[in-house]
Amino acid sequence: MEALPWFRIFIASYVAWVILAVLSLLLNRRSPNATLAWIFAFVALPVISGLYYLVFGPRRLHRRRRRYGVARSQASQVSQHLRDTCAQDKPALSRDASALAAVGKRLGQGEPTFASAVRLFDNGDAKFDSLAQAIGAAQHHVHMEYYIWEPDGEGTRFRDLLVDAAGRGVEVRVLYDAMGSSALKKSFWQPLLEAGGEVLRFNPVKLSVASLNFANFRTHRKIAVIDGAVGFIGGVNIHDPESAARSGAAGWRDEHARIEGEPVRKMQRLFLENWTYAGGMFRLSPESTPGYFPPAKPCAPGIPVQILASGPDDESAPLLAFFLAALSSARSRVWIETPYLIPDETLESALRIADLRGVDVQVIVPKVGDSRLVTAASRTYCQALAKAGIVIFEYGPPMLHAKTIVVDDAVAMVGTANLDNRSFRLNFEIAAAFYDAGIVAELAGRFERDRAASAPFPFRKRDPRLTVVLESIARLTSPVL
Repeated sequence: MEALPWFRIFIASYVAWVILAVLSLLLNRRSPNATLAWIFAFVALPVISGLYYLVFGPRRLHRRRRRYGVARSQASQVSQHLRDTCAQDKPALSRDASALAAVGKRLGQGEPTFASAVRLFDNGDAKFDSLAQAIGAAQHHVHMEYYIWEPDGEGTRFRDLLVDAAGRGVEVRVLYDAMGSSALKKSFWQPLLEAGGEVLRFNPVKLSVASLNFANFRTHRKIAVIDGAVGFIGGVNIHDPESAARSGAAGWRDEHARIEGEPVRKMQRLFLENWTYAGGMFRLSPESTPGYFPPAKPCAPGIPVQILASGPDDESAPLLAFFLAALSSARSRVWIETPYLIPDETLESALRIADLRGVDVQVIVPKVGDSRLVTAASRTYCQALAKAGIVIFEYGPPMLHAKTIVVDDAVAMVGTANLDNRSFRLNFEIAAAFYDAGIVAELAGRFERDRAASAPFPFRKRDPRLTVVLESIARLTSPVL
């Protein structure tokens, strides 16, 4: 029996793999640099690159965008109600603030609206206490969407608070990310389910070829909406590391905001969209809709707030576009706090150009992050930006998890997005832009306080070669970190 020509079969399979992979990439019409990088990877490392692409690649986002579009169309039925019940008084902003707000509106994010009250929290314990009080006072519903919810002290505390709320007739819905909260089991939620609450996992991880790219399409949001009138937004997840009371000196430094009033209705709609996509249902009708979206109450002069959101279903990358607009329009300062500084080429260029224009660009990052790979990749960008003249500081320990930006005296932002490609293009994120002098001054003061507790980035001319190699390898993964 003649032996099979294994070498020829191998060559033919290799050629077929390269041709099919390249055609798939070309049909996606990604950036030329990204497409060429994937092509070279497929040619040089066909097996390894193929597995990497299956897990992290964007190949199925188009199909999931269509699925998410169905969820969004179901949510759109509240649009007329929101228009009919919005406040008639609109914020009068400064020229610079108006220009930025117009960018958000053109990106489909709506105009700024008046919040009747805003409170900022610079640590998890303060946020947890305020959220617990709000849940305890809830009368109609509590909606929570979190990337990380751990079955630890804080996680159990809030589950039990929700059990109590459901027991007194409050509608409770919890949406948690399947990957970020992978430690949660159904048994953890059983008391809440038995009390009548609803719990859903966002984008469950399934061991199938159709779901191998589980690392993408996460909800990275940390929001809570109570009775459609009180909203929480920021970087604080539901777990013990955020609490100094539970973790001591290791408790993270973070930033969160409590918002009351009309901006919360946008947060509610965003929750509705993700809840519907995950398979949940709202019983919306002309009679029930006002319970979830109460009519806006006149509160002028209030605090102008614009809720901005982005996700892989929106190719315009609204948060990135807004950040770029803020950097390009800044006149005096751009102060940023972020746990992950891994900008793409566009954002890195914008930071450099703002500095060249004479804008005071300062960035605070954690000295030690919660991921060695991310920290290593971030250091390469810190070195490059520091060399270009941008002032970078390292905070901690403890871990810095705040995600804020202050631009001149025009706007300050608190949100869930890191300065990386994953937040801007692969995850669902949300941020609140505050066009209020008092909020801007408060966040600027917190930046100055954190800067005083930080050390200048230790830019060294010569790092050990092994360190340089390892950090350079980590940098290669930056598009998916």
